[in-house]
Amino acid sequence: MTGTLYLCATPIGNLEDITFRVLETLRNVDVIAAEDTRNSIKLLNHFGIKTPMTSYHEFNKFEKGRQLIEQLLAGKSIAVITDAGMPGISDPGEELVKMAYEADVPVTVLPGACACVTALTLSGLPTRRFCFEAFLPSVKKERLEVLKELKEETRTIVLYEAPHRLSKTLSELLLTLGDRHLTICRELTKKHEEAFRTTLSEASAYYEEQEAKGECVLVIEGADKEKLRREEQESYAELSLKEHMERYISAGMNRKEAMKAVAADRGVSKRDIYALLLEQEGRSDR
Repeated sequence: MTGTLYLCATPIGNLEDITFRVLETLRNVDVIAAEDTRNSIKLLNHFGIKTPMTSYHEFNKFEKGRQLIEQLLAGKSIAVITDAGMPGISDPGEELVKMAYEADVPVTVLPGACACVTALTLSGLPTRRFCFEAFLPSVKKERLEVLKELKEETRTIVLYEAPHRLSKTLSELLLTLGDRHLTICRELTKKHEEAFRTTLSEASAYYEEQEAKGECVLVIEGADKEKLRREEQESYAELSLKEHMERYISAGMNRKEAMKAVAADRGVSKRDIYALLLEQEGRSDR
């Protein structure tokens, strides 16, 4: 029989947030695959857990992943833990889960603390719909593409950021998204936990002068739908009616479908678009 892969949530700050189920599993599995064994040994020592550990991280996730799957297929049970929070959320655990399913290895999750959800619920911003982006890409081109997408994101946005990059990221967000409400959550679940409710402009100015401390979770207000709609209509107004129609026709729509789409873009009726087209075509025939 194959072993089981256990995805175990670990505390994001306060050690008391670990569950009894996770502790029991960590004691009873054959191996613990940890993102950073030097960090995780502190957790295991605190709870008197002696289970052998092996490193599993971003830089060995494929080679070590195959080794772990071989052990699972041989009948060993393995627990995966990250430095803090849920394995697979902004760490290489997702690759191991994919390999496990491909090898028909049973996978289960032992839920617990997660910085993304903890910050979201603490933020005071809408929680029903949200977009989680983890850390923004470090490659400039990819980073700009993600920021451009976030400009039109109407859901609440959740980002992770390291303290030494916080000031730069806030400036980029302000420049791209415009000024929005923001909650900066830091030191979550720890003694000096803070939820700094502010705006992008105020936070950007503040952290130009103040040194950021501790890992941060940024919870940002989504874009205003009505404002986006007005801006979109204004951009369409810069197009001639013929150019606007051509956009949709070149995308494969017939004339009737294109008129309906143009009318919706411009906030008028299809009859108005039809009349304007007839008038323009009539003038061009003279």
